[in-house]
Amino acid sequence: MTIRVVVADDQELVRSGFAMILDAQEDIEVVAEVGDGAAAVAAVRELRPDVVLLDVRMPVLDGIEACRTISAGTACRTVMLTTFDSDEYVYEALHAGASGFLLKDVRRDDLVHAVRVVAAGDSLLAPSVARRLIEEYTAATARSVVGALPAQRLEVLTARERETLLHLGRGLSNAEIAAALVVSEHTVKSHVGHVLAKLGLRDRIQAVICAYETGLIAAGTGPGGGGGSRVSPSGE
Repeated sequence: MTIRVVVADDQELVRSGFAMILDAQEDIEVVAEVGDGAAAVAAVRELRPDVVLLDVRMPVLDGIEACRTISAGTACRTVMLTTFDSDEYVYEALHAGASGFLLKDVRRDDLVHAVRVVAAGDSLLAPSVARRLIEEYTAATARSVVGALPAQRLEVLTARERETLLHLGRGLSNAEIAAALVVSEHTVKSHVGHVLAKLGLRDRIQAVICAYETGLIAAGTGPGGGGGSRVSPSGE
């Protein structure tokens, strides 16, 4: 099956470069290149692509608002394109429905991999963006959002599912969660599916947000209560 993609970036060289890389793949077709958020929304509505790459900062309508509109009104999945000077928008964009983040200096193979992963229904963060999101953003921003979701929301989870959410929030892969819980990866996948379904979460990225906003994980802590954490770039 061919993955249909829209590329939205106000920098023509970036936009055309990404489009050229993706169009060279047998299983990917770039159906539109646009230079602003409003045009991205219109292209998604008209062409119904599987994935849209959105620059965070664009004229007319910025990437975050475009992401919010696209996520609310279509089945298209969004990947935000960013540079570190704009990563203050990471948390907001994830709330808007982004399925992942990539840096604009992403390697060719990683760009292609990201589109395939997101099109398959998974979530993805560039490893460096993931570290910034969990290590810095939650430390600064989560102080104002902890408690934004009532802790009672987690009462629908079993004890093991709650443990799974804790590990998801700390950015562990399925293999790492399996090792921590001493179960198989198949069992972990089942637990993850139950957590997402019971809490009404779209993907693992939303699970990270939920873990912080319900206070399950204290802002600024990583695995074992330390300061470092990560999100698996593949979501697995």
